[in-house]
Amino acid sequence: MTTLTALTQERRLVTAIPGPKSLEALKRRTESTSAGLGMAIPVVIERASDAILLDIDGNQIIDLGSGIGVVNVGNSAPRVVDRVIDQVQAFTHTCFTVAPYMGYIEVCEKLNALTPGTFKKKSVLLNSGAEAVENAVKIARHYTKRQAIVVFEHSYHGRTNLTMALTAKNMPYKEGFGPFAPEIYRVPMPYAFHWMGNQATITEDAIEMVTSKIEKEIGAHNVAAILIEPIQGEGGFVVPPKGFLPALSKYSTEKGIVFIADEVQTGFARTGNMFAVEHENVVPDMIVTAKGIAGGLPLAAVTGREEIMDSVHVSGLGGTYGGNPIACAAALGVFETMEAEKLVERANHVGQILGDSLRQMQSKYSVIGEVRGRGAMQAIELVKPGTRDPNPEAMSAIVKYCQSKGVLVLTAGTYGNVVRFLPPIVITDELLKDALGVLEEALASL
Repeated sequence: MTTLTALTQERRLVTAIPGPKSLEALKRRTESTSAGLGMAIPVVIERASDAILLDIDGNQIIDLGSGIGVVNVGNSAPRVVDRVIDQVQAFTHTCFTVAPYMGYIEVCEKLNALTPGTFKKKSVLLNSGAEAVENAVKIARHYTKRQAIVVFEHSYHGRTNLTMALTAKNMPYKEGFGPFAPEIYRVPMPYAFHWMGNQATITEDAIEMVTSKIEKEIGAHNVAAILIEPIQGEGGFVVPPKGFLPALSKYSTEKGIVFIADEVQTGFARTGNMFAVEHENVVPDMIVTAKGIAGGLPLAAVTGREEIMDSVHVSGLGGTYGGNPIACAAALGVFETMEAEKLVERANHVGQILGDSLRQMQSKYSVIGEVRGRGAMQAIELVKPGTRDPNPEAMSAIVKYCQSKGVLVLTAGTYGNVVRFLPPIVITDELLKDALGVLEEALASL
């Protein structure tokens, strides 16, 4: 077996982007894959390590997307790779609900210990964030014997039929794919940058709006769960105002509603805490995780109070591939890496560099309406200078410029005007500053 050496952590362009080999390969992509699949950057990747992507033309690209917040510990992290190799050589599949194995149990034990709350917890492992959200919803419904699910404006929870119903944005996620699952109710999200009311009372006013809609339009006694992202991902990294999540959690407890935190994008040190709800000491009844849990392998989880998780009848939960042994091995490597490399602290350090740089750019370029986020999860919302009107054209121009210079950035936002930054938490200071320098060039080029 050949052992590959890690890539140097530096940006290097040897061709234009896309290069000739990528262009040729992308013709094959067009011929062989569905036109319904998007593409953030027009290159074909050959290798990756930590925060560098190497394309088939030899270009080294700085990765500020982490595969949409997945490789928090870096691409091909050594502890993850070692664990995966060992597991592949041991066995690749039995199905946990057919013949159990220790990896699944150990991942669940770790999740039960790491997630907020001192009460007894249990977990179930699935394949994807959307699948985990669906399971959280069905568990909450089974436990409460209620049907209604409350979600928020600007939310994103997945692309399956139920999770499309939970997701707010129509295009591209929902257009033409209905009808959607019933008993889903959407309530206002206090999106501070676009809030029309008094900023000083945004939390109180938003809670009043949300609870009033629940009481009057649904009936709290009919609500099984309130589901929310502690920081909204695809919606544009919208951070709820201080006090909103704690008040929502308190209301849920008072009304016998299961409070579910969707930490698919925010979990596993991304925001400078292991989980984003910890910034305000919120303890959910259930927490949904995926993305950063397994360093790039497909794994997701629902972790919750014992009495909730045990309320489902035997064989009511499961799935052929959920908690696959190879993915579980990768997750154990992720947990080891986070602890050994102190990635919670590292995320705060990365966030300091990101935030300071982005705010300095905001002071120079009026196209940046707001900088927001936490830790290694931050974004800029782009506006037409002097207004709060969305500027999707500026977003497109910035992304195109960054790509041409070998920096991969991702977009987001209900209004199509947000550039988001999700670098691997292990990214070096030098590499991050180089990428931010390219971003500033892009802003200046506008």
